[in-house]
Amino acid sequence: MVQLVGSLRKELADSLSSCKVLVVGAGGIGCELLKNVVLTGFKNIEVIDLDTIDVSNLNRQFLFQKKHVGKSKAQVAKESALQFCPSANITAYHDSIMNPDYNVEFFRKFVLVMNALDNRAARNHVNRMCLAADIPLIESGTAGYLGQVTVIKKGMTECYECQPKPTQKTFPGCTIRNTPSEPIHCIVWAKYLFNQLFGEEDADQEVSPDTADPEAAWNPEDTAARATASEKDGDIKRVSTKDWARSTGYDPVKLFNKLFKDDIMYLLTMDKLWKKRKAPTPLDWQQLENGANPQEDTPASGLKDQQVLGVWGHCQLFQHSVETLRSQLQEKGEGSELVWDKDDPPAMDFVTAAANLRMHIFSMNMKSRFDVKSMAGNIIPAIATTNAVIAGLIVLEGLKILSGELESCRTIFLNKCPNLRKKLLVPCILDPPSANCYVCASKPEVTVKLNVHKTMVLSLQDRILKERFGMVAPDVQIEDGKGTILISSEEGETEANNSKFLSDFGIRNGSRLQADDFLQDYTLLVNVLHTEELEHDVEFEVVGEAPDKAPPPQTNQEEVNSITNGNKDSAQPSTSSKARAAAADDDDDIMIVDSDEEEEEGAPSSSTAAPGASSGTKRKHSDVETGEASTKRPRTDQSSAAAAADDDDDDIIALD
Repeated sequence: MVQLVGSLRKELADSLSSCKVLVVGAGGIGCELLKNVVLTGFKNIEVIDLDTIDVSNLNRQFLFQKKHVGKSKAQVAKESALQFCPSANITAYHDSIMNPDYNVEFFRKFVLVMNALDNRAARNHVNRMCLAADIPLIESGTAGYLGQVTVIKKGMTECYECQPKPTQKTFPGCTIRNTPSEPIHCIVWAKYLFNQLFGEEDADQEVSPDTADPEAAWNPEDTAARATASEKDGDIKRVSTKDWARSTGYDPVKLFNKLFKDDIMYLLTMDKLWKKRKAPTPLDWQQLENGANPQEDTPASGLKDQQVLGVWGHCQLFQHSVETLRSQLQEKGEGSELVWDKDDPPAMDFVTAAANLRMHIFSMNMKSRFDVKSMAGNIIPAIATTNAVIAGLIVLEGLKILSGELESCRTIFLNKCPNLRKKLLVPCILDPPSANCYVCASKPEVTVKLNVHKTMVLSLQDRILKERFGMVAPDVQIEDGKGTILISSEEGETEANNSKFLSDFGIRNGSRLQADDFLQDYTLLVNVLHTEELEHDVEFEVVGEAPDKAPPPQTNQEEVNSITNGNKDSAQPSTSSKARAAAADDDDDIMIVDSDEEEEEGAPSSSTAAPGASSGTKRKHSDVETGEASTKRPRTDQSSAAAAADDDDDDIIALD
């Protein structure tokens, strides 16, 4: 007779109480997950999160209260979770998982790692550390009503990086407010600003410098002190952006100098942010007006929306749009609000001007009104219940792993609408590793197309190896027979090379570079393909991929068989073409904006196969983080029951 401890077999319960697990992230999913892990019977838990608690977290991160604002998420999550089970042994780290202290040996002490992260770089890093340590990893994520849980095990399943992904489109709030590095960051900031000034104010859409940015203050006490504006119970006193703007009479010049001069000068005082970044340059209205050159701000011929104005041109557009929106607000009466609409000219002008001015401040190329409009869209909030469902699924997959039943683990998608079998949860078998993966293949190798006469060593290090291929501290050696060291992770050793071009070191078409990241225990061979025909603003391309894009979605195979979650014989999900088609109607031109940690790769897509799709076609699920698709294998003996694909799914942008 099977002996039970609660609802678990005694052997499994004993395993839970003795094993050590790591939870990475203590935000939306992380809070729910830590609570579940403790209540399930896990006794030895370590949790790590770099972030601090913000007021906007309190509506869904239930381990936190108002009095905790400004404190370490990991530490407070630990204290709250211990109230559920005081006998648990929980260790909290207020730190980045990418810190070199958390090396392969650190990961090897765990039997299981569970992720609840908010950025591509950290996900890539944890994926590689778990591969190097040969430890099972459970990935998870949510975006609105969509969610996913999947299991990664070296040699058995695809790793996180097996499927090509487009440029990350999920961003932490501190990136939007403090350290934008891409135009989309500035566009989202400008949309937030519109709502703060003219629309419905939202704590998740703050635009002022984030004084609690964990990167600006690594000491938890310092961070808490800077985040808390009152000494009592986290009672933060804030001056409403809208009230301040009203007090100035929505004066465009005062607004301009506050947003683009004073706030930027304050950011410059957070000097830790600019040690490895180019610092922003404040703008002053009077100086710009005095130095304005009408010829420079006269756009070239062509369609008006596709012209890129100069800095002063955007200043004038900002002034005109603020005056127009102020008039609209006055006409609607006291206490009224405006709603942002990309088809409303003054609102679109305001976002275009504000976003471009911020791009200029942070040394980015400005964009046309057409480009800005194409990147803007609607907002989907974080859903607390989605986090709860996904956190529960993580623990269920973890129990399978600890029971020695890895073969029964599944990738599980949480859909927005039930399928034909009235199921919201859709399991898929785990795909085997990709032979072409540049991370988990036996000999990782890539070919990069670039111009060796224009690409600097610093760009190779930061843009290609760190940003594109997810390395943390790369060492690069040229395979030239001499073992020339191009880049060293030791500080100061090769800094003199940073401003030189690759061609200065004899690198040419066909050259091979060996890149090593000793922290990740990862080696990548880079084949250089010289070209002078890259598109405008494209620094490099990875051969076999379009620049910054994943492969286009393929048609999907639908099934109508009943599937039991976790059944070893149930390889494929049952999906509803009608439900997915209905969901697709809501997804046109959407931008998923979520200021939480829970967004992750691979939530379900609302797209479906066209009628008559081949039974051998791979089924694709949209990446929550990017809107792109990740491939899952179908069973091949079922007929399709599908609706037309939603072509707009590729335009989904998820933000954090």
